[in-house]
Amino acid sequence: MSHPISTKRHSLAHIMAQAVKSLYGPQVRMAIGPDIDTGLYYDFDFGDFALLESHLKEIEKKMKNIVKQNQKFVSAPKSVADARAFLAEQGETYKLEMLEELAARGETSIGFYENYAQNGNLVFTDMCVGPHVDKTLDIDENGFKVDKLAGAYWRGDSNKKMLTRIYVLAFDTKAELDAHVSMLEEAKKRDHRILGKKLKLFTISELVGSGLPLMQPNGMIIRKGIEDFLWELHKDKGYLRVWTPHLAKEDLYVTSGHAGHYLDDMFSVHGGTSKEKFYVKPMNCPHHMQIYADNQFSYRDMPIRYFEPATVYRDEKTGQLSGLTRVRAITQDDGHLFCRVTQIKEEVSTIVGIIKEFYKTFGLLDGYWVSLSVRDPATPDKYLGGPDVWELAEASLEDAAISNGLNYRRIEGEAAFYGPKLDFIFKDAIGREWQLATIQCDFNLPNRFELSFTNEKGEEERPVVIHRAVSGSLERFMGIIIEHFAGTFPLWLAPEQVRIVPVGESFIPYAEEVYAILKKAGIRVKIDDSADGLNKKVRNAETQHVNYILVVGEQEQNGRSLAVRNYKTKEQTTVSIDEFIANAKEEVETRSL
Repeated sequence: MSHPISTKRHSLAHIMAQAVKSLYGPQVRMAIGPDIDTGLYYDFDFGDFALLESHLKEIEKKMKNIVKQNQKFVSAPKSVADARAFLAEQGETYKLEMLEELAARGETSIGFYENYAQNGNLVFTDMCVGPHVDKTLDIDENGFKVDKLAGAYWRGDSNKKMLTRIYVLAFDTKAELDAHVSMLEEAKKRDHRILGKKLKLFTISELVGSGLPLMQPNGMIIRKGIEDFLWELHKDKGYLRVWTPHLAKEDLYVTSGHAGHYLDDMFSVHGGTSKEKFYVKPMNCPHHMQIYADNQFSYRDMPIRYFEPATVYRDEKTGQLSGLTRVRAITQDDGHLFCRVTQIKEEVSTIVGIIKEFYKTFGLLDGYWVSLSVRDPATPDKYLGGPDVWELAEASLEDAAISNGLNYRRIEGEAAFYGPKLDFIFKDAIGREWQLATIQCDFNLPNRFELSFTNEKGEEERPVVIHRAVSGSLERFMGIIIEHFAGTFPLWLAPEQVRIVPVGESFIPYAEEVYAILKKAGIRVKIDDSADGLNKKVRNAETQHVNYILVVGEQEQNGRSLAVRNYKTKEQTTVSIDEFIANAKEEVETRSL
């Protein structure tokens, strides 16, 4: 029988648990072992035993041996009393905790399964409802690989015990596994944390704090280039620049509703002479609501479009922080539109056009898809706003998705409580998916802040707010494109576009002359006038991923030309200074890849 990959991965989690218990004794306590997108993991409490990376091969070997035994998976539910007695006897304290929660919810039958050897002997039991494969040989023993160790707090609570998490990569076939492993190896070469340090793009300082990256001059060139491009895409679409401060009174977040749900993720501000309580802002929306509220708009003014690339701050858990892709200081290319419900489709279409142009420029548009997140019809009470408004908003988003040719999937139950949304997922150069741009309809904040405009009848009408972010956050997007381009950026973003390499000391004056001409033309250029040999100078430039290396010697000096080495293509050509400048300018102006 053929089983979905999720079922195989889930079954492998139990095979791993059996292998671990068999190898390291019954004192090992099992926690949870779900399947995930690339395989599975299982959390264990090893007590005093220190599991090391070197143990992973023997775990994998044991798992493959279990698969070869062709054990049967048999469902064997137990009553609460029997389950409690069994788990207590086995000393499975984490499973007992989960059992008591199930019992407290009124469950009377607890899911268990049993593994039987070919001779009919019971060899392993775990608490789980499944689904599982019928027998272990339904899994390809060459389709999985025990991958790595990590620490994980029980229930994700830092106040609880740190457990040992074992990750396994698992696919239907060896070919799929090998392809994924190759992708991971390529990802290591492209790691933005390593490239960021090597190319001096950003700095993480322990004195400043985790998750608070500092932009080096090279990184700031890239960041500013992205930000300027974003504004270029918006400035002729009716957007207006605004600015908001980095903190606000607690009252703002009480009104917005964030105080009841979000305070644990916010940084509070202490000290000073003010007796009022302030928080560093975790999002820009409430501030933008106040800018809108301080105006009197009529239907003729709608839509109102605000644009602000602003930094917000969220208290992400230290263990989840990573370079630029998971930070505490998040600069969103934030935008909020205030419009009528009947204007949603047109406004969304404009935003979609901006998103497409932006990601096409970075070579990320191929293979993208969009999640159209709508209500769960079975739970209408969990959403704010009447069904008629929701139906119109969902239809407007879907109409916009269709009319703009979006590769979308309608996913019920994924809408926010305040409105439906479109989330854009893009693939990078090595096939990894990233959720980046988003368009969200919001009926909640206009109500909470009592926003309005005057309609044709002279009556107050409530606007709909559309939240949109194109890059998501500048930090995360930078991390992604560093890896997407493997540190070799398109010329318009490259921190150092050109390096001039004189073949000897006597050609430095010509190199300096070329430098001055290129600099005046707006090209980011450096000279390597060190005493190093030519080959080393070229290697140094290539190590820094410089787009164009210009070698100048006697022939170039006499001919007023340049020997051009293209780092990306490895091509070598000889051109005049003017021709090189014209080509470089065209490459920058067209944002060529």
